[in-house]
Amino acid sequence: MAMSDSVRDPSVPKGGRLSDAIVAVKNAAADRGDVVVDLRDAERMRLELLAAEMSLVFSEIPPDVDFFDLAISSGLQPRLWIDCTSHVTMGRDRRTYRFVRETRLGRVVLAESPQIAPVADQVTRYIAERLVERQRMMDGPRIDEAFSIQATSPPRDPPSPRRRTAWNAWASGFLLFATGALAGLALAVLILWDKMALVR
Repeated sequence: MAMSDSVRDPSVPKGGRLSDAIVAVKNAAADRGDVVVDLRDAERMRLELLAAEMSLVFSEIPPDVDFFDLAISSGLQPRLWIDCTSHVTMGRDRRTYRFVRETRLGRVVLAESPQIAPVADQVTRYIAERLVERQRMMDGPRIDEAFSIQATSPPRDPPSPRRRTAWNAWASGFLLFATGALAGLALAVLILWDKMALVR
C-alpha cells in the first residue's frame, strides 16, 4: 500500500531511492543535533561569563588549598564546578544560573537567578565559608576559647558553715591537746629534775 502524500516526510524526496531517503533523514538529524550543540555552547558561554566575573575571587584562593575545582566540565549539561559537592549549572530555560550543592539529604539550591551578580556573591560566600572552616580545623581549639570555657565553668562551692565549724573544733582540740602535752612534759621534767638532784 503506497504512502499518501499527506503523511509523507517532506525531507524525503519524492520518487527517490532509499539511499536518498537515508541521506535526507541524516541531514534532518544533523540539523537537530546542531540545535542541541548550539544550546550546549550557549550554556557553556554563560558559565564562562560567570567564571570570568569570579576570576578575581578564584585568584585570591591560597595556592595550598586544593579542594576547589573551579573548572567547567563538558558533556550534555556543562557545569562550573566549585568543589566536589557544589557546582553552577543552567536551568531548564538555559538562562537561569543555579548554584547547587549535593548533600546527604539530597540536592540543595544555594542560589538561583538569571543575573550573574547574585550567584557570584553566593559562590564567593560559599568559598569563604569553606576557607574559614578549613582554618578552624587546622588551628584546633584556640587559647582564648579555652580560657572562655574555663571562665564560664561554674565555681566550686564554698565550704559550708557546718564544715567550717567542724574544722575549727578540730583545730581547737588539737591546740588544747598540744598545750596540755607540753605542760605535762615540763612538769615531768621538773619532778624528775628534783629527784635527780636529791639522788646526787
